[in-house]
Amino acid sequence: MGLAKTEIFTDKQNEIAQYAKVFGHPARVAILQYLYKLNACVCGDLVDEIGLAQPTISQHLKELKNLGLIKGNVEGTSVCYCIDVDNWKKMKNVMSDFLNQDLNQKDCC
Repeated sequence: MGLAKTEIFTDKQNEIAQYAKVFGHPARVAILQYLYKLNACVCGDLVDEIGLAQPTISQHLKELKNLGLIKGNVEGTSVCYCIDVDNWKKMKNVMSDFLNQDLNQKDCC
């Protein structure tokens, strides 16, 4: 398998690609929607809500946490997750700038 060669791209391009990757799986989208719907920390309800096995949910949570879109706190024997509001706002700004870059361009073809 070839290397991604991410170093030849700008930090902003790599950041946009990371956000796009995390939204590229419907389970992660469902997890984020559920966390937003509850507007509270979730401890263990995700398996029943999403319908995937615990190890699968844990892997998706890890991806979301590594990117900083969610944060987790240990409470007893479980980890509770919620949206990281500051990082969510940052992601929205980055993606909005990227997605809105065409608004002032004329149709070329």
